[in-house]
Amino acid sequence: MPPLHAMSEIVLLAVTGMSPAILTETVWALAHPADGSEPIIPTRIIAVTTTRGRDELRRLFRPSESFAGLTPWAALRQSLEAQGLDLHGRLRFGETGDDLRVITAADPASGISRELADLRTPSDNEAAADFLLETVRSIVENPDTILIASLAGGRKTMGALLYACLTLSGRETDRLTHVLVSEPYESLPGFWFPDQPGPPIVDRRGESVDPAKAAVTIAEVPFVPLRNLFQRELGQPAGSFLRLLEQCRHGVRSTVGQQLRLEVETSRPRVVVNGRVVDLSPREHLVLQFFAIRAREGEVRLGSYDEALVDLNEFRLRLRQEAPARDWSDWRHHGSLDRDLDQRDMTRLLSDLRRKALRAGGEAAFLCDVLPSKGRCALDVPPSMIFLK
Repeated sequence: MPPLHAMSEIVLLAVTGMSPAILTETVWALAHPADGSEPIIPTRIIAVTTTRGRDELRRLFRPSESFAGLTPWAALRQSLEAQGLDLHGRLRFGETGDDLRVITAADPASGISRELADLRTPSDNEAAADFLLETVRSIVENPDTILIASLAGGRKTMGALLYACLTLSGRETDRLTHVLVSEPYESLPGFWFPDQPGPPIVDRRGESVDPAKAAVTIAEVPFVPLRNLFQRELGQPAGSFLRLLEQCRHGVRSTVGQQLRLEVETSRPRVVVNGRVVDLSPREHLVLQFFAIRAREGEVRLGSYDEALVDLNEFRLRLRQEAPARDWSDWRHHGSLDRDLDQRDMTRLLSDLRRKALRAGGEAAFLCDVLPSKGRCALDVPPSMIFLK
């Protein structure tokens, strides 16, 4: 039986910036696997980039004097065919908008879309994340398609976002890669691939170097495909990157919460998480005990810290009243509980709780995933797994 990739459409998806050679290097490396396995020739290539990156990528289709009038892309195809590789129906790529996909963002006020020249702001990065997620999902939703994603080009944030998109939407049959090029060829102008035609290249020191001596290899970047864990969330229309991320985070919290046993002591400020003790300050313990009791009693989830503060401060007063009158060593008499908590206190105390859970080590770190956060003001632990002692 022929290998899987021989029967499927292979899409090479690359994020690119100002180095178009990333594409020729990656294609060449896939066709010359270092482990001696079967060469892989993508059916088509899609480059996700900015307007500046698109201008650079178009150099792939400009005739070069060094290549006797051939374009770098044509020279690559000619080299691969000369080695006996069949390119019929393969390496579909050009200057069309379907091949060179520029990240776009819409102005919130006017709704007018614009192509991004660079990724400079948080909103630019959010637009890039949505764009990449939509592109990845359009590929992986076809069961007859294999995706090879390359994060070698573009800004580091683009590579990181592509990694996240593969983690959220990729399948076990997909690959995430990086191309490794030996020095001095990695950043050498005029280098496209080892078998390129033409004379030696002059490096920055004025010395001639032979392209044929370059080592160009593919490095696999491991990723964990989450689509099997979150089939309900990932099976929905793509939506925004951040919304999908939050849906998956909710799934993680739910899974963690089902496996977490939380013992909250009432006579002293400490909790036990899956057998691991976490000592707390009185104010930290106040906050955790408040949310633990709400979760245990199945009370309505609060939407924000502001909603919680009134009830939390009433709970603080009640704890003070329940403290043994003559036992001033009891944690509920501590001076830090004299005044009401505000939103800043809540944010800081929850952050401190996460740090202490991490420092406690072991499965106590699971507490970090289920503690309240902005927009999710509740403890994500099932009532049956919370014990007050």
